[in-house]
Amino acid sequence: MWRDIEPEARHEIEVDGYKVMAYSFGAGPETLFCLNGGPGLPCDYLREAHSCLIDKGYRVVAFDQLGTGASDRPTDPSLWTIGRYVEETETVRKALGLGRVHMLGHSWGGWLAIDYALTYPENLQTLILEDTVADMPHLVTELERLRAALGPETVAMMQKHEAQGTYDHPEYMAAITILNHRHVCRLPEWPAPLRRSLDDWNMGPYGTMQGPNEFLYTGNLKDWNRIPDLPGIKVPTLITTGEHDELTPACALKMKLAIPNAELRVFANASHMPFYENPAEYYPALIDFLSRHGPN
Repeated sequence: MWRDIEPEARHEIEVDGYKVMAYSFGAGPETLFCLNGGPGLPCDYLREAHSCLIDKGYRVVAFDQLGTGASDRPTDPSLWTIGRYVEETETVRKALGLGRVHMLGHSWGGWLAIDYALTYPENLQTLILEDTVADMPHLVTELERLRAALGPETVAMMQKHEAQGTYDHPEYMAAITILNHRHVCRLPEWPAPLRRSLDDWNMGPYGTMQGPNEFLYTGNLKDWNRIPDLPGIKVPTLITTGEHDELTPACALKMKLAIPNAELRVFANASHMPFYENPAEYYPALIDFLSRHGPN
């Protein structure tokens, strides 16, 4: 189960002239390399949810992506592209000498992991795609379905504010808050690592790549679709999602059907953060997958 663990090492890595901060836990022979969501979030919430795997003999590595956490925070919007983040991820992997890794990508980190897997397949032992998607236009249709559950008057109100750009209006924010508690984290009190990440959110990368909130995609990834390319991922792949996830089980199934060696787990009573919402089912599933796909 998750707990706050002090990193055994912090590494400052230079990426294209900028500082990126990475964190390492444990010293096992196999590495779980975590790519967190956002974009624009520090890695705290995902790092603290998985550093506990040192108890199972794994080395766990995470990093604050450029623009987040203890890494440099430039303001040039041209830096916020998935291709640049793929190369940043590879720079971190090489700088730390990680070799072949179990790559775990959550949410936006899953999109990054997919593009990384298609660019550097030789560096992966397994791929773990958590609460993520590979087809953004499909996700948009799913988000419309989730929004519709708020009722037609509320949807009309949201659309009015989106047309006007008044995303900070109290009534619009109230609707987003309801959606967040239904589909992002359903716990009555959100865990401290998640709060730390959210309280330090850099909206520059987020707005440029995704949009103004979790339920409206207007950024440079809004047309991103890797479903046609997923048959090229040959490593064992675990896909996980919560039954109430904003990045829905339908999105997860679409990935599962396209990746040749994939398995899918849907966690009950969970949305976008199963490792916090349903740890009793999440951790055994993850550990079982990793144990079945260790070194040959």
